[in-house]
Amino acid sequence: MSSDMSYTTEEIAKLLKISKLTVYDLIKKGELPSYRVGKQMRVDASDLEAYKQRARMVPAADRPVPAYVQAAAPASPSGSVVITGHDIGLDILAKHLEKQIPGIRPLRSFVGSLDSLISMYKGEADIVSTHLLDGDSGEYNIPYIRKILVGSSYVVVNLLSRNAGLYVKQGNPHELKKWSDLGRLGLRFVNREKGSGARVLLDEQLRIHGIKPGQLAGYDNEQTNHLGVATQIASGEADVGVGIEQTASIVGQISFIPLIQERYDLVMLKTPANQLWIPSLLQILQSDSFKKELQAISGYDLSRTGEVLFET
Repeated sequence: MSSDMSYTTEEIAKLLKISKLTVYDLIKKGELPSYRVGKQMRVDASDLEAYKQRARMVPAADRPVPAYVQAAAPASPSGSVVITGHDIGLDILAKHLEKQIPGIRPLRSFVGSLDSLISMYKGEADIVSTHLLDGDSGEYNIPYIRKILVGSSYVVVNLLSRNAGLYVKQGNPHELKKWSDLGRLGLRFVNREKGSGARVLLDEQLRIHGIKPGQLAGYDNEQTNHLGVATQIASGEADVGVGIEQTASIVGQISFIPLIQERYDLVMLKTPANQLWIPSLLQILQSDSFKKELQAISGYDLSRTGEVLFET
């Protein structure tokens, strides 16, 4: 086994003759060091070999049982909790979780809303953030969650709401005011990656207003976060993009046109292990100390923060 090789979780599952879920459990517990390349988790061959050597030295009867098959006996929560999404509110939440729930080690995964839900379905995430608009109903998140987490037991709680709209050059020289203005010829667009909430918002608005993606010059010019979109417009490389108000205030040299208030929710599976810390997480979201930190950030509506919106 070459030391410069690395393996995906699927390859490790085949090599060790275990399920992918068991591989993710080993990674979350820190027993199998890993790193992310794009959207894919990888493990170096040397770390895999070291794990195999350790496993051979432990009698089978003494080997730990993966968390997802353990009985729901009274216990304290422990181990890593993967939180997906980009918003700074998630970093604040992670800090409160680590401080207030002994044994919890929050890990941040910076992936978009759709990919976050898919990763939860695969067992790769514990707290998923999502802001996905269903253009037909005007509803945020629930329609997507119900379709993707089929057969799962979960709870959806609001983190915050925030303004989304268009980034344009300072002073709005093209006088863009509404979604339908994106159909104008000559505009240079900068987009978000597939699977992000901003990309879904754009695609739904294009569909509703009868604009084909091919009409947008730059539709395939993708950035992986709001900052990348705002920076391209500030530097003159693009004329317009979709993003949130908060980032516009950070970048400067651009103007923000608010067009919709999006609901930013958290999703958690109601597994025996998760139910040890979900009540504490809800208390954190509803606490004055947590909301006070969020209030210091412009552009947030906290009127529903901590409210359970849907539960199976």
